Amino acid sequence: MAGSRTKQILVLALPIIGGMVSQNVLNLVDTAMVGDMGDDALAAVGAASFANFMCVAFVMGLSSGVQAMAARRLGERRAAELAVPLNGGLLAAIALSIPLSAFFLWVAPYAFPFIAPDDNVSAVGVPYLQARLCAMVAVGMNFAFRGYWNGVNRSPIYLRTLVAMHIVNIGLNYGLIYGNLGLPEYGAVGAGIASAIATWFGTGLYIAQALGLARDGGFLRGLPDAATMKTMLRLSLPSGIQQFLFAAGWVALFAIITRMSTQDGAAAAVLVNVMLVALLPGLGLGITGASLAGQALGRKDVADAKRWGWDVVKVAIVVMGVLGLAMTTVPDVFLSPFLETPETLDTARNPLRIFGLFIALDGVGLVLMNALPGAGDARRVAITATALQWGLFLPVAALVGPVLGLGLTAIWIAQIGYRLLQAGILAAFWQRGKWVRIEV
Repeated sequence: MAGSRTKQILVLALPIIGGMVSQNVLNLVDTAMVGDMGDDALAAVGAASFANFMCVAFVMGLSSGVQAMAARRLGERRAAELAVPLNGGLLAAIALSIPLSAFFLWVAPYAFPFIAPDDNVSAVGVPYLQARLCAMVAVGMNFAFRGYWNGVNRSPIYLRTLVAMHIVNIGLNYGLIYGNLGLPEYGAVGAGIASAIATWFGTGLYIAQALGLARDGGFLRGLPDAATMKTMLRLSLPSGIQQFLFAAGWVALFAIITRMSTQDGAAAAVLVNVMLVALLPGLGLGITGASLAGQALGRKDVADAKRWGWDVVKVAIVVMGVLGLAMTTVPDVFLSPFLETPETLDTARNPLRIFGLFIALDGVGLVLMNALPGAGDARRVAITATALQWGLFLPVAALVGPVLGLGLTAIWIAQIGYRLLQAGILAAFWQRGKWVRIEV
């Protein structure tokens, strides 16, 4: 029985993880392809990628609301209503993203120097960020689609769409950064333009597939009713706020680090991008746990819902442990493709080793941080994660970094400490089981 449950977890999770890895290729490809332009360009793309993550994070929260509702409808065998939550998510994405993207496009030149005060970094980072922001509506819609496909156990659609999207991104990067393929040469800014175009391409592909596969579930068959939209917003807004503050925390951390030195900023840009990719197996498994637990709750099987969470946690510990071992023993394999300056590589090496040592335990928190909102318990997760990041970690990072001058390694040790504390709290939430009584 245990083997069959593990197999079911992996069948659902592997396409999700693959899709999430390919999604982060947007940042990693941009980082790698501008790496030979020097630390200024690398720091600019890194800072702008974090800023873009912060700007779009709120609409990314729509994914958890769509997934929670779609998974519950699947468990309740309400096939004709499966795509109704998706309709609500797409409507919310358009309504929220248009004014937000307009605001962030306007404020970017004034706010970016607070993240990266170096003039050379800002000169590249601002137009790169503005290019990425032109795809905010597409990002919101894509995350609504992600929640739907994962909620109804069709994660391979999510994977293949993102793979196609990133093939387009890599090709456009090759053309627009260096002036190849008959395209104009825009340097690092071309990477931002390419990413925006590729994101919109992904939206079009999602719509085309949903028209063929989700029409029977109500896709684009009228507007969702008020009750659906109310539930959608109740589930999505806490996750959206958490995502925004989580991303803003990364931007604040990057601002803290760049005040130490541009070299530290360049090292941190690569470290964070590598780290975010390394965390994706845990996040993908958490999304899988959310679907499995939500479907069990739809069947009114509370014990099975709780068991799915712990089963997924066990898989995550093994998977993340293997990845962490590689980071600890051969960190240069992960860092050297992005860092060509020996001094910057030296700065990044020990923080990555420390991260690798504890990533398996961090996987517990990653799974439950996604499984709890997927089961409807988004509010407590948002409050806990935000309080620990902003109330504990960032003040400590500012103290040990710029104030005491203990360096990037000390900041990464502080980060590991706060994330392990977060994992313990979320594990207690799951075990106590208050989330099983939340109506979706």
